[in-house]
Amino acid sequence: MLITHDTRCSLDAVVDLVNTAPEEDGADGLADVAALGDFARTHEVSDVGVLTERDLADVHRVRGRFAEVFANPEPAAASTIINELIAAAGTTPRLTDHDGYDWHIHYFAPGASIADHLAADCGMALAFFVVAGEQDRLRRCEAPDCRRAFADLSRNRSRRYCDSRTCGNRLHVAAYRARRKEATA
Repeated sequence: MLITHDTRCSLDAVVDLVNTAPEEDGADGLADVAALGDFARTHEVSDVGVLTERDLADVHRVRGRFAEVFANPEPAAASTIINELIAAAGTTPRLTDHDGYDWHIHYFAPGASIADHLAADCGMALAFFVVAGEQDRLRRCEAPDCRRAFADLSRNRSRRYCDSRTCGNRLHVAAYRARRKEATA
């Protein structure tokens, strides 16, 4: 699957956005407006303006809908959610070449809120996966104590963990120790 730079940036943003949601007894990665500002800077979300509590609440709502896409293996259900997000954002595709980047497409309307910006650009990134029949690449970590979202961009679609160095390694070490313990018993 060919993924353009813009789509990859939006895909990274939506994965990180979904992963800011608090898990059971966990902290919210977007607990306040300052954290939302940091998220916007980290993901180079353009045309943000001054962020408010309303922006934060709207982004939390969009984040919840994106989480539903990662939880929903059915393309029809995922496409309904994506369509609703994109339509509510007032999508206005336009070509732009700002801030030293080559020509690319913005799907959000000029002056859109950060929630609409994320809904439009990230929604389109997810839409490309559904259209390409690649929605199964939008996954949750298989580690029992982790449910972080990720996009499996491996050639053979074999990625099972959000991070092989943490979740994957931890489970492989646990399995190795269990085998050793069983062998000595």
